[in-house]
Amino acid sequence: MSVPGPVIGISSALLPFASVALAMIAVTVFVLIKILPRQPDPPLLTHLLLAVSVLSGGSLLLLALLFVFLDPNGTTAWTWVLLAFNFMMMFPVGLWFVSLVLFEDRRISSRGWTWPVVLAVATTGSEVLMGLLFAVGGANGPLSLSAAFALGLSSVWLYWSMAVVMAALIAWAPLSPLERSGSASLALTSVFAPWVAAVPLVGGLAAAAVMGGLFLVVARRLLRHRVSPADLRFLLALNALFLAMAVSAVTLVADGGGDASRILFGTVMVVGMAGEISYLVRQCYRGPSAAVAPLREADPTRPGPVAAGGLSRESTAPEIPVPSR
Repeated sequence: MSVPGPVIGISSALLPFASVALAMIAVTVFVLIKILPRQPDPPLLTHLLLAVSVLSGGSLLLLALLFVFLDPNGTTAWTWVLLAFNFMMMFPVGLWFVSLVLFEDRRISSRGWTWPVVLAVATTGSEVLMGLLFAVGGANGPLSLSAAFALGLSSVWLYWSMAVVMAALIAWAPLSPLERSGSASLALTSVFAPWVAAVPLVGGLAAAAVMGGLFLVVARRLLRHRVSPADLRFLLALNALFLAMAVSAVTLVADGGGDASRILFGTVMVVGMAGEISYLVRQCYRGPSAAVAPLREADPTRPGPVAAGGLSRESTAPEIPVPSR
């Protein structure tokens, strides 16, 4: 089965679903920015619970809308949609109120990865469901499970919505220049990802241009500045992710655009985007990676450092006066 091009036409029947999807993207960006501070102070646990419940409610709403296309009994399907709307309006507020009583002003650990990963999984999971919704809704007939996932993981509704979320976090989070350029390169890659599945030549050239630009920035950084261990780990993780994307894209082209290779490519992209979102969420309250301070030239007028015993490392033993005979 051939997968359509990267730009999916929205018919009049899909306009209500598109309106809900755009509203959910805006809500996701608003919630993430509101709960994440821009200073080295972790967010409140109650705020994170509220954010996860809102994102989970959006996923339930997308599942209910997807059920509209899967269930021939329209009345039952739309009943689930109304229940999902009620869940989004009532459950997050109720959970937040209970958490205020239980946890008060407790904050999360500034070093932990649990909550950034939870927020990233909730965000990317919702966007995957959005891609599946428009893939199934825009198809001309019933789809197999593999074909539905191949279409959903190639949809612009998945990649472009994730690009919007990542761009908002990149603009909001306090990042170092290296972190900002590397994160922006991954967000740009997600913009071109639908073309990799639909038109491999165009998408591959665009992704190669983004990766080449990133490597130039990295090379310039390495040649002109010292790199901290945190920045080095960031670069290694980013290069490993780009390598996995390149291998999955080559597999897609070699397979002729089959469902399995499309699912593999989409899975690699989703994991990469979830990893970036978790990293950006964590950096929002930890701040940019600490830069390595440049070495200072020694000042000849200053005394050398004092070692144990009270003598300078650069000094010798004091001269002992010899009495004259």
